[in-house]
Amino acid sequence: MTLTSELRELQERVRAVAAGYGLDFFTTQFEIIDYDRLNEIAAYGGFPTRYPHWRFGMEYEQLSKSYAYGLSKIYEMVINTDPAVAYLLEGNRLVDQKIVMAHVYGHVDFFKNNYYFSPTNRRMIDAMANHATRVRRLVDKLGIERVEAFVDTCLSLDNLIDVQSPYIARPAAREAETEVDLEAPRLHTERRYMDEFINPPDVIARELEERARRTAERKQRFPEHPQRDVLLFLLENAPLEGWERDILSVIRDEAYYFAPQGMTKIMNEGWASYWHSRILTEGILDASEIIDFADVHAGVTATSQGRLNPYKLGIELWRDIEHRWNRGMFGAEYDACTSLAERESWNRDVGKGREQMFLVRRLYNDVSFLDEFLTPDFVERQQLYTFGYNPKARQWEISSREFADVKRKLLDGLTNFGQPTIAVRDANFRNRAELLLSHRFLGEPLRVDYAHDVLRSLQRIWKRPVFIETLVEGKGRLLGFDGTDPSDTAWDYKPEGP
Repeated sequence: MTLTSELRELQERVRAVAAGYGLDFFTTQFEIIDYDRLNEIAAYGGFPTRYPHWRFGMEYEQLSKSYAYGLSKIYEMVINTDPAVAYLLEGNRLVDQKIVMAHVYGHVDFFKNNYYFSPTNRRMIDAMANHATRVRRLVDKLGIERVEAFVDTCLSLDNLIDVQSPYIARPAAREAETEVDLEAPRLHTERRYMDEFINPPDVIARELEERARRTAERKQRFPEHPQRDVLLFLLENAPLEGWERDILSVIRDEAYYFAPQGMTKIMNEGWASYWHSRILTEGILDASEIIDFADVHAGVTATSQGRLNPYKLGIELWRDIEHRWNRGMFGAEYDACTSLAERESWNRDVGKGREQMFLVRRLYNDVSFLDEFLTPDFVERQQLYTFGYNPKARQWEISSREFADVKRKLLDGLTNFGQPTIAVRDANFRNRAELLLSHRFLGEPLRVDYAHDVLRSLQRIWKRPVFIETLVEGKGRLLGFDGTDPSDTAWDYKPEGP
């Protein structure tokens, strides 16, 4: 449904105020829809059309019941495309529509200017419709049960992509070994008579032998380097039928489209919340709407007991950056100050807060955002903490309020979306065309039951036994699935990151 004249006028006012603050966004199209259609689009991940699959129906049912029972309400939905498309819920109060419009313009500015969204397909609505058509044709040809079962398999693996690959060039192949590469390292001495004592011949010989062994092993292994994009490796090397390869490519394309949203959730929601607050309270809201706005805004940015609210953490950290850079609370002089009273009253009146915010918006993702700008003062002021289950007390308790612990917990939960880092290590494992994956162990063990489920899905695609090496309770283990039974054996695992 097209906008009414009142809403078109409101959109133009919000757009003008947003642009006046320096926000730079794609042309944004708003559509009015009822809550049934909104829930349908939300179930489709924000898109009007997706391929047929039972999970979308399940998501729609959950959203519909949640709305009907008053448990939750979708206020805004916007698609990262050019032009951007956003939805307004029919029947919302005018103040709600103002909030949604201002919030959407914050998101679209972020989509357009943040580095991590730069490789995304800005015509993804068309791509999604194309995906839907391709899958529906396969359903007509092969039957819904067969196609849906394979989609289930692919979806259980859709996180096995290399989210960094759009931004960096990983080596495709190792350059040929040179003579220098095969030389053992020697300690330098200006006294030649000391050389055999400093570089014993037997040690040098063993090192040369070990290097030759590693070189031969590397040349025999395929791929030569661990490959993080497991889905791409399967597309290129698994014995798939044409229709299976088509579906797997659809799942992989969509996984890469949604990845930047997961990489910038805290920044993006915080940025949009900051700007909807700024835009509305300084030019759009009537005095009679302030209380209603404050009620909605407080609900969105409320502190959630025991859970991380990305809206709350994001907006508070953006405000902290603006405050610190306006007052000059950064740099060597500020860091060297040890007086608590002086640091609290510090104000060099630098006025660079807004400039710094736009710089950070352009270059950072959630991991680098928190790593760079989370401070002990901020953690204490926001009362952040880690918590865990105490088996003795049989209850969940606060584990720590220490800055280092809180920061580590946040970063661990955001790195690779808090999921294990997995890579293809050898597609000819044991010289039997079996697939070996490697878990880059960073301190958090795999859930063995989850790992076995993933191995089942991988085996359906690879058609041969599949394995993953990892650590379980500090000991190397080789988990596997041969198509019939899972396995779990001791393994000499030396963590080797991709």
